[in-house]
Amino acid sequence: QVQLVESGGGLVQPGGSLRLSCAASGIISSIYTMGWYRQAPGKQRELVARITSGGVTNYAEPVKGRFSISRDNAKNTVSLQMNNLKSEDTAVYYCNARSFDGASAGWGQGTQVTVSS
Repeated sequence: QVQLVESGGGLVQPGGSLRLSCAASGIISSIYTMGWYRQAPGKQRELVARITSGGVTNYAEPVKGRFSISRDNAKNTVSLQMNNLKSEDTAVYYCNARSFDGASAGWGQGTQVTVSS
């Protein structure tokens, strides 16, 4: 099992920026992909961005060009730089780790991101 701890959420005005970070501990060798998901009130949890141990990234269409995911394999951390934030980005953001076969190895506790003027 992998333990994931997020940090960096908060309140920001539209057009602003936030940076989320996630630190992993536990059975690190089982991690292949790390990613960020989000869940807005009344909606299903959805993928925001993910990155493999080799640095291959995928982004959801609504965040392409605005969000950037990065990973430090030596420190077992993953970060999400969010720029030009919009009200529709408001959600609880969760860090996730997956093994090579795609099985989830753990979820973070979630961090609230609120975009509002």
